[in-house]
Amino acid sequence: MKKIYSLFAFLSLFMLSGCGYYNFTGSTGQINAKTFQVNFFQNNADLIEPGIDRDFTLALQDLIMNQTNLNLVSNGGDLIYEGEIVDYRVTPMTATAVTSGGDAGAAQNRLTIRINVRFTNKAKESDDFEKPFEFYFDFQGNALPTGSVLNEAIKTIFERITQDIFNESLAKW
Repeated sequence: MKKIYSLFAFLSLFMLSGCGYYNFTGSTGQINAKTFQVNFFQNNADLIEPGIDRDFTLALQDLIMNQTNLNLVSNGGDLIYEGEIVDYRVTPMTATAVTSGGDAGAAQNRLTIRINVRFTNKAKESDDFEKPFEFYFDFQGNALPTGSVLNEAIKTIFERITQDIFNESLAKW
């Protein structure tokens, strides 16, 4: 019985040693950095929703900490993320029929957030970029983007945008 456990342990180590580095995000290769910093993403949108600048900054920090073994620092990071929220808007997507009172409304609205990101990799300048990332959330036309609707929208939008930023900067997808 001991031989079976020993053989199993040996085979497991052999299989896990593999041919290179792989992490659970799907990115392969070695990240040539030990630290990262996420500077505060100022809200410069025409329509200001209080607190989303802080929420986005924290969401990006959390995602990178959870998907890499990089250490978060407040300055002097090997990888630097900075930028600003440049657009926050609610637009009607589909209209309802005109009622007998002559009013038409929106059957569905869309909250869109666009964030401009500047990424700097001190070890590999060819990885540096500046580009906008944008995503949206659709909600019922009779609902307002407040309370639970807003919380769900922000969470959904930030999950997508932060993952897109991660993929562009580190996963190379």
